[in-house]
Amino acid sequence: MKTKRTAPSRPAHRSGQTQSPRSPVAGASPVVLITGCSSGIGNALARCFHDAGFQVVATARCLDALQPLAVQGMDTDVLDVTNTYEIRQVVERVLAEKGRIDVLVNNAGYGLMAPTLDVAPAELRSQFHTNVFAPLELVQAVAPAMREAGRGLIINIGSVSGVVTTPFAGVYCASKAALHALSDALRMELAPFGIRVMTVQPGAIRSSFGDKAQAKAAQVLRTDSWYQTLADAVLARANLSQINSTPVEVFAQQLVRAAQRPSPPPVLRLGKSSRFLPLLKWILPTGWCDRLFIQKFGLTRLSRRSG
Repeated sequence: MKTKRTAPSRPAHRSGQTQSPRSPVAGASPVVLITGCSSGIGNALARCFHDAGFQVVATARCLDALQPLAVQGMDTDVLDVTNTYEIRQVVERVLAEKGRIDVLVNNAGYGLMAPTLDVAPAELRSQFHTNVFAPLELVQAVAPAMREAGRGLIINIGSVSGVVTTPFAGVYCASKAALHALSDALRMELAPFGIRVMTVQPGAIRSSFGDKAQAKAAQVLRTDSWYQTLADAVLARANLSQINSTPVEVFAQQLVRAAQRPSPPPVLRLGKSSRFLPLLKWILPTGWCDRLFIQKFGLTRLSRRSG
């Protein structure tokens, strides 16, 4: 099923460095399992956790894309997060070889940007399967080992889009809002067992997310769509996260530092607009926010009979 690359032993931390979450094995480096590491945020997080002294297990659907991480000494494995069998196999292998999973980073996901009316049921299910159902299934797979160890950290990568909904991103925003809600519940339910849950809500982070979202939007936008005349606005929304964005390396470094705190924050907002947009929504009446986004995304160009 997979080709595994085993990481060499890591040097001990120098005095004065921020300490990572404790490992149940005395003197051993903590183990972090990360999904979606082929590029972008997941790839940067794998590198940063590795530099911080963690034993990194980086996963993605395509093993070849993980070769640069394997060369640096990280374990790599094939994992399609929508495949229940692969989830079980990867978690079982890590536990068999490492004896534990100290940190789980649910990063794998994608953005479906399109007018909500244009989204077919199969596309809706696919977005939720990857962005919502899969992270929960991974938590369910690793939680028993964390409970046995009496500690653990689960990091769910959400989005500011799960807090502030915009036109042409309704399905994506809904999936991230659902993930936030699951994280909130898990944070409270797992606390008695020493398992912490941190929800990360990135703003604009520089990656290939925009290119992939634009390609998906062009595919989903129907030729008879009511919004065909706003195709430029739909594509602009798909690429919005790349405008004046925060370098992914900066984001990853800040997240890893937060994960190493004795008490990681329950919600962490990083990157451009990650704090501003929720504040704007909190301050402005809903009707004002609606008019602001209607104007920004060109919906004022439509008439009741357009399309």
